[in-house]
Amino acid sequence: MNKEVTIGEVVSFLDATFRPELQEGYDNAGFLLGESGRVYHGALVALDLTTAVVDEAIEKECNLIVTHHPFIFSGLKRITDHSETGHTVMRLIQNGIAVYAAHTNLDNLPWGVSGVLAEKLGLVDCKILKGEMKNEKGECEVGAGIVGNLREPKEMESVLMDIKRLLGCPVVRTTPYDSQTVVRRIALCGGSGAEFIPDAMAARADLYLTADLKYHDFQRGNGRIVLADAGHYETEQFAKDIIYRVISEKFSNFACRISESQQSLVRYI
Repeated sequence: MNKEVTIGEVVSFLDATFRPELQEGYDNAGFLLGESGRVYHGALVALDLTTAVVDEAIEKECNLIVTHHPFIFSGLKRITDHSETGHTVMRLIQNGIAVYAAHTNLDNLPWGVSGVLAEKLGLVDCKILKGEMKNEKGECEVGAGIVGNLREPKEMESVLMDIKRLLGCPVVRTTPYDSQTVVRRIALCGGSGAEFIPDAMAARADLYLTADLKYHDFQRGNGRIVLADAGHYETEQFAKDIIYRVISEKFSNFACRISESQQSLVRYI
């Protein structure tokens, strides 16, 4: 018989692992909703908390949902069924489901969103792209983005096709480039990373991969770096794998599932 574990115990473990204190000042990561003393039955992992994800958690009897994006981002003035958020909050409470989010704190960990993306792209000699907390060697231990090298130089066109296949995205928006340009060094930031374009250039990357670039952001490469926008969901999708692995390894006797209903909120037609 499995030893009972409370939601609070799971939350304490997630806090120790994902370190909410590393989140950006505007963020709202951590334990967002629920009763700490309630017995934990299982977790459902998703990028976003949607109505479909809540339905799935109820169906699969998971009483903890762990997402990357916080579904409560700013203050709630009303909780009624007149808004989607209010209706969702009430359904979660009625069904005894707790909610936890690991957002910019997971972005800022070296093994987090950008770290796993760099690993899947096969980058080596990786370093934090933008960070302040440094170790005794003067290297950043936490921060935004990753920069690293390809094991072997490749042509730009080939690298971009690799990215499309890895992320399963039908479209990658880029600055103009010569398809035969050689790529040796790649900087990346999963999710919205326009603010780190200067850091990618300072790191002497040939390519900067991120998402949510506006039209004029593409001017900022100044012909010195190729900028590639592969989509927010697409560049952050591996956050689900990280969260699932962390929970499954610690609480192996309890069900942990990655949401099957979770999809990108953007459609390409």
